[in-house]
Amino acid sequence: MDRMTATGVTGSGVRATARLLARADGRGGTALPVLESEGPLALRRTRGSGAEARVMLVGAMSGPLGGDHFTVRAGVREGARLRVGSAAATIALPGQAGGEARYDVRLTVADGGELHWLPEQLISARGSDLRVTTRAELGAAARLVLREEQVLGRVGEEPGRLTSRLTVRIGQRTVLDQELGCGPGAPAGWDGPAVLGGHRAVGQLVLVRPEFTTRPVRARMLGDGAALVPLAGPAALVTAVAVDALRLRRVLDEASAALA
Repeated sequence: MDRMTATGVTGSGVRATARLLARADGRGGTALPVLESEGPLALRRTRGSGAEARVMLVGAMSGPLGGDHFTVRAGVREGARLRVGSAAATIALPGQAGGEARYDVRLTVADGGELHWLPEQLISARGSDLRVTTRAELGAAARLVLREEQVLGRVGEEPGRLTSRLTVRIGQRTVLDQELGCGPGAPAGWDGPAVLGGHRAVGQLVLVRPEFTTRPVRARMLGDGAALVPLAGPAALVTAVAVDALRLRRVLDEASAALA
């Protein structure tokens, strides 16, 4: 049976977009004048903390499935603080329509704005084919904490095809642009010692802080499976691999705490 959303797309997959905008409310807090959900992408405001507004992304349907195209757009204006998480892991599944699924995330943070983008893991199930693109555009004085975690296959399962690209631009300058392909059909060597080394969980943490301009981080290893490197501009990148999602999250949390 074909799946449908309010957009009326059937057969070839679901098209859905969620939009979110945060701005300073003039009273020391953060307002959310735009909080739009569509189809399987449901945004829910939760209790904030101080000046920070908090939003959860709740999956109202399974997916993304083959042929689906999901897009999330989030903007943070000057003086606003926003934290976005998700209620559960996202599972990429093959679906009846077949073909590649897409999940696009577009983030913009103005000077003086702050965004914590902290979704749960993305799990690539066997037979799925998903391309994820995350693009963050920041002002020169913006702040960002961005976490991405991918798990290749459910317990005891081989992964599907997963392609993930992450781009970060600060003040019109690209400081990070990298792509990783895993699973069947990915470039040879993705599971070798130079990339994942047999691990099934991979993640990264991007931190953008204006103070890194004068006090840049020092490149170093963070245990056996993680590395911290400075990026051009006021930014740093932690990349980690682990045997499972739990250990991956622990490594990234420890790295975030060490750089707080």
